[in-house]
Amino acid sequence: EVQLQASGGGLAQAGGSLTLSCAAASGFTFDDYDIGWFRQAPGKEREGVSCISMSDGNTVSADFVKDRFTISSDNTKNTVYLRMNSLKPEDTAVYYCAAVLDCSGYESLTRSFVDYWGKGTLVTVSS
Repeated sequence: EVQLQASGGGLAQAGGSLTLSCAAASGFTFDDYDIGWFRQAPGKEREGVSCISMSDGNTVSADFVKDRFTISSDNTKNTVYLRMNSLKPEDTAVYYCAAVLDCSGYESLTRSFVDYWGKGTLVTVSS
């Protein structure tokens, strides 16, 4: 079973920044998967945020985070990052990284494309 762990969450003020990390367990590499970030706000459905193709670096982001969030990867560290700028209170959620079937379009940000879920990290944005 793939083991992914998200970290880096915490409390931020509106307009602030946070960087989340998604690390894979020892023995697992990202070669076989693309990686996505999803989030779930209290009382809401889990939604896709961004994903990255580990083979060619292609990224897809939801419209509500474009120009604010950036997904990137460091294959040498087996880690994917989500840099979140200009945070808004509505960005408050538990953020999950996941191994996705591929990152090629908006459909890649749907739960049906998720192969494995990682553990989440809570992001709280205060106004």
